[in-house]
Amino acid sequence: MHILELLLLAGTLFLIYKTFILTRNRFDLAGLPPRADFTSKKSIAICIPARNEERNIEKCVSYALDQTYNNYHIYVLNDRSTDDTGKILNTLQKSNPEKLTIINGTDKPEGWLGKPHACHILAQQTNEDYLLFTDADTWMQPHALKSMVFEMELRGLSFLTVWPQQQLYSFWENIIVPLVYDALLGLLPTAYTERKPLWMPTFLYNKLGYQFAAANGQCVMFTRESYHSIGGHKAVKNDIVEDVKMAQLIKKQGLPMKMYHGAGSFFCRMYANYQEIFDGFRKNFFAGFNYNYALFTLMAIIHILAYILPVGVLIGGLIYPFPLYVLIPAFINVGLMVMHHVVLATWFRWPPGFSFLKPLGVLWFQYLGIISVMDRIFKKKVNWKGDKV
Repeated sequence: MHILELLLLAGTLFLIYKTFILTRNRFDLAGLPPRADFTSKKSIAICIPARNEERNIEKCVSYALDQTYNNYHIYVLNDRSTDDTGKILNTLQKSNPEKLTIINGTDKPEGWLGKPHACHILAQQTNEDYLLFTDADTWMQPHALKSMVFEMELRGLSFLTVWPQQQLYSFWENIIVPLVYDALLGLLPTAYTERKPLWMPTFLYNKLGYQFAAANGQCVMFTRESYHSIGGHKAVKNDIVEDVKMAQLIKKQGLPMKMYHGAGSFFCRMYANYQEIFDGFRKNFFAGFNYNYALFTLMAIIHILAYILPVGVLIGGLIYPFPLYVLIPAFINVGLMVMHHVVLATWFRWPPGFSFLKPLGVLWFQYLGIISVMDRIFKKKVNWKGDKV
């Protein structure tokens, strides 16, 4: 068998696996539809850390104030902002004194990262039954809070997380951000965040099951008991991917958890320009692999074989007459790649036309991966909203 055919076949097998997982997740991963008739006496604390968020904070808080669920209070930490975040928050607080509390942040202690420390301070101010942590660049539809409480009570959950409908406007947002969802929903069977895989022996699951846990810090909700049982944000005070680490702690304790998609209910615009995209992903890309060099390298190679090589073969085929046994798997791989993106674009309401530019996003992440590894080796910190992380 031709070496090129073998390499393409490896990419095909990977993409077939992703097709199976993505199809499964399309059915397994539930949304948050309105629950008009649902009522509950449980109280909710909405905790929002905000550092230099003048562009987003008014929208975030205004939508949080416009919920159909009544028994909640919003806590916002103005984390040493140097822009107009504080002024905007003070104006909002004057108009909503009974629903909104503003806390002024202080310098974080040694050994803490900014976001875990901000969330820790917020949690200390609360006494509600549920704690919802959300980011300042997110906003939710009026039914979202009630729907989340409904799910928590119906299923007896200790923890839930929502993957928002990302809002994409610029070229690079459309190229890069969807690949995060492509990786999650194409590689992790989300049902395994809730239960043991049927194929995994119990003894092995008891040891490694927490690895199936995932979360999106843009929206995580805890019961008060579960939050404190894992040690709160103090337990992840120096973790860049604190959301995933907290989900793993929940899983390790055997507490019930569930993941949801936020299409139509929860929204986010992560980054507004290329520099924000680059810095934002740079600070947590390698951390998302737990700084595992072997796994990081393996995934880089697999993505080159699945996404870059087939396109290179098809372009090269315009000059060099590759045999059909090389061209056919290349066509299959490109077709699967485009199909995956179209499924996600339809699901999360993104422009589907960027499907054909997916290899460009993969190449970008290869470039970012090299930089992230160099940052780790040379202990270089990334500047993010005025902090070094």
